[in-house]
Amino acid sequence: MTAPLHEPTAEAAPSAAEEAAVAGAEAKAVQGRSLGRIAWERLKRDKLALTGGIVVLILVAVALLAPVITGLLGQDPNEYHEDLIDPLFGTPVGSLGGISGEHLLGVEPVNGRDILARILYGARISLLVGFLSAVVAVILGTVLGILAGFFGGWVDSLISRIMDGLLAFPQLLFIIALVSVMPNDMLGLHGTGVRVFVMILVIGFFGWPYIGRVVRGQTISMREREYVEAARSLGAGRFYILFKELLPNLVAPIIVYTTMMIPTNILTEAALSFLGVGVKPPTASWGQMLSSAIEYYESDPMYMVVPGVAIFITVLAFNLFGDGVRDALDPKASR
Repeated sequence: MTAPLHEPTAEAAPSAAEEAAVAGAEAKAVQGRSLGRIAWERLKRDKLALTGGIVVLILVAVALLAPVITGLLGQDPNEYHEDLIDPLFGTPVGSLGGISGEHLLGVEPVNGRDILARILYGARISLLVGFLSAVVAVILGTVLGILAGFFGGWVDSLISRIMDGLLAFPQLLFIIALVSVMPNDMLGLHGTGVRVFVMILVIGFFGWPYIGRVVRGQTISMREREYVEAARSLGAGRFYILFKELLPNLVAPIIVYTTMMIPTNILTEAALSFLGVGVKPPTASWGQMLSSAIEYYESDPMYMVVPGVAIFITVLAFNLFGDGVRDALDPKASR
C-alpha cells in the first residue's frame, strides 16, 4: 500500500478581524430600511426638489428674521424717503427704480419706502396665510375624509355632497364679500390682523374638499385590508382602527397634498391683496405692491418686477419641492 503523494494540510483558522468583517457584511446585507429612509434617499437624488426645499427654508428663515435683517440694513418698511423721489413725476431718482448701495432693490414711487424691506415683511404675510390655511384644510379634510371613507352610507353621501358644493362655490367672490363687511376689531384682533385671520379660515375652509377627496378614496381602498380585518377580529373599536390603523398609512398622501396646497394659498392671498381686500396698508404685501405698481409699470417697471419675481420664486420652489416629495413617497416611482 503506497503512501499518498501529498499529505493533507490543515486549513488555517480565520482570524478575529476576518470573522468580524464577515459578520458585519452579513448584518449589512440583511439590514432593513424604513419607509422614511427610502423616501429620503429618493428625495436626495432629485436635485430640483432639493433646490426647491432649500429655497423654501431660506424663505421661511428670511420671513422669520425680517426685523433683524432690516435692522442690520438700517431700513424700515414704513419709513418714507421723499428726498429720493422726483417731485415732478413721483418716480425714484436714478436708474432701475432708485437702486443704490443703501436701497438694494430700490424704493417705491411717491413715498420712497425701501422695496427690499417691504418684500421681506411681505413674505411674512404670504407664508403665514399659506401655511396656516393649509393646516386648517388638512385638519378638516383629513377628519371628514377618513370618516366618509370608513363609515360609508349616509355619512359618505352627506360629506361628499358638502365637498361637491364647496368645490363649485365661487371662493374668491365669497372672500371679497366677507372681508368687505368684517368689523375692524374682532376676537382681540385689529385691522390687518382681522383680515389675515379671516383669509386663513376662509381659504382653509374652501381648500379642505381637495384633500378630503384624496383621503376618502385612500380610506375606501384600505378599510378592507388584512391588517384592518385583523384589528377587528381582535376586538378593536372603530375609532381605534381609524386613528391607529388607517391614519398612519395616510400620512404620505397628506404630506404630498399639503406641499402642493401651500403655493396655491400663497397665490390666493396675493390675488386678494391685489384686489384690495387683503391686508390693510401700510402693512406690506406682495399682492398689494403689484396692485400699486400698475400705475407705474411704464415709468418704474422695477416696482412691478421685484414683487412679481418674489411670488414666482416662492411658488416655483414649493411646487418643485412638492413634486419631489410626491415622487419620494410614491412606492411605484421609477426613480
